[in-house]
Amino acid sequence: MKAATAAKKLGVLLSATPPEFQEGPVTREELNALQSDPPEWLAELRRTGPHPRQEVARKLGVSTSGLARAGITDPLTTADIKTLLTEMPQWLVTERARQAEVHKENARIKAQDAAKRDAAKRTGA
Repeated sequence: MKAATAAKKLGVLLSATPPEFQEGPVTREELNALQSDPPEWLAELRRTGPHPRQEVARKLGVSTSGLARAGITDPLTTADIKTLLTEMPQWLVTERARQAEVHKENARIKAQDAAKRDAAKRTGA
């Protein structure tokens, strides 16, 4: 697979990986080895960053769209993320509330769908 795909699966920013990782394809076996026994560079990247957008969004508890609305376009380090979580700027409070509402609505829909399936099973439909 391409190095970009492997970096995404590993949850790291491709541009922050070593050149030898970026330059060549990664086999499934190599990817599995990196996941099961990460080398120091990978462990350090996961600990301190810089992190890709998806990981930044997850750590902040917002969506990637929320990051875009806030103007966060550059990768952030773990220290940057901790600072944002400590300071809790208004955009972050707003986006976290928005994300919580999305999760709440998704749970409601899931429960509603499950209830419909259960009702259908009981009536034999």
